Amino acid sequence: MPFADLGLSDELLRAVADSGYTEPTPIQAEAIPPVLMMKDIVGIAQTGTGKTAGFVLPMIDILSHGRSRARMPRSLILEPTRELAAQVAENFEKYGKYQSLSMALLIGGVSMGDQMKALEKGVDVLIATPGRLMDLFDRGKILLSGCSLLVIDEADRMLDMGFIPDIETICQKLPANRQTLLFSATMPPPIKKLSEKFLSNPKHIEVARPATAAANIEQRLVKTSARTKKSTLVKLLRSENVESALIFSNRKTTVRDLEKNLKRDGFRAGQIQGDMDQSARMAELQRFKDGEINILVASDVAARGLDVKGVSHVFNYDAPWHPDDYIHRIGRTGRAGAKGVAITLVTPADDEAIENIEKLTGQKIGSGEVPKGGEKADKADDRREPETETRQTKAEKPKRKPRGKSADKAKDWKPEPKAKAAPKSQPKPAPVQSNDDDDDWNGPMPGFLDVKFGD
Repeated sequence: MPFADLGLSDELLRAVADSGYTEPTPIQAEAIPPVLMMKDIVGIAQTGTGKTAGFVLPMIDILSHGRSRARMPRSLILEPTRELAAQVAENFEKYGKYQSLSMALLIGGVSMGDQMKALEKGVDVLIATPGRLMDLFDRGKILLSGCSLLVIDEADRMLDMGFIPDIETICQKLPANRQTLLFSATMPPPIKKLSEKFLSNPKHIEVARPATAAANIEQRLVKTSARTKKSTLVKLLRSENVESALIFSNRKTTVRDLEKNLKRDGFRAGQIQGDMDQSARMAELQRFKDGEINILVASDVAARGLDVKGVSHVFNYDAPWHPDDYIHRIGRTGRAGAKGVAITLVTPADDEAIENIEKLTGQKIGSGEVPKGGEKADKADDRREPETETRQTKAEKPKRKPRGKSADKAKDWKPEPKAKAAPKSQPKPAPVQSNDDDDDWNGPMPGFLDVKFGD
């Protein structure tokens, strides 16, 4: 089915064709027509299936008719992270280039003054993270009474980040007579409850079972240890045909350390994590998109929604704490029908996490092997983190030789003879009979002794 059959305007079809797309993905084909018909939507689709365009495209056509007013956005899109919000903004710029729509981006980490100036002029599309939106609303800088279309994107991530109370507050401030679209890769009970409370007779669209990974992503587990994890990653990066890769870690400190180690080993690596300011994060992401670096080490701030073309590999340096995060992490590869590889490094401590992931996805993850080579990295790890099992205990350590006066005394010292242990009782051998009456001789009498001397 081509895009032309979905009921989109000619201007929008031109923009889609300019972007190189000819056929919609399943979520786009099923979501766009009912959105254009002003129906509420609950869309469940695995990450990387194009659900962002599934709501951006029909929104552009809906909003092309009408006029914006100062401080009263006509539509609102809620995103859990700054990166996702910025990416949705890029989609609006790309697909709306033949339409005269205004847009504002409300995210933390950047100047609030420029954002308020944009709101004062009036915007058709407001893309925001819940925290910054609530901040401006409490300051009286924004009114939501004119918002007729709400999109809640990555709803399960909103739940993980604790944004559900904020979303409920925002929904209560919006007009009751509005269109609401909710998209997520998974549907935990709190999100289902949210949809029942704030959506009106929604159309449910599910193009894949919740919490499933794309079939075109090869998934592997590689067993390692905490001591050799870094060297194992280096071996994999050198042995796999890595065009560009995302490496995910659970901790921001690990992200920083990994980036330094990979640069030291000659890789073109960068990092993105929560301690970086917004401008630095966006600059690093742009370097990755432009190919200036081909390895991006990231915390889960980049796990959801980031659409970077040509990511051939995803490495889970740490097994994710939440099973849902595994789906979103590996969804950064294998996008738009391309092949992808997702490799997770696992230690014995990760057994429970992997079990939870396999339980959620309903499938076993295949096993991979550690490539040979990389001995230098192994030795470096040995120097940094020696195994406790190889250390000598106190009792095993050899005693040091005495020095000084102690050494002089040691020269004259002699060990006391040990008392001989009593021999075990054994039967005595039979005595040898002598040839003479001389009891002092115990044996036969030699011939030369058998000499008689006269008186």
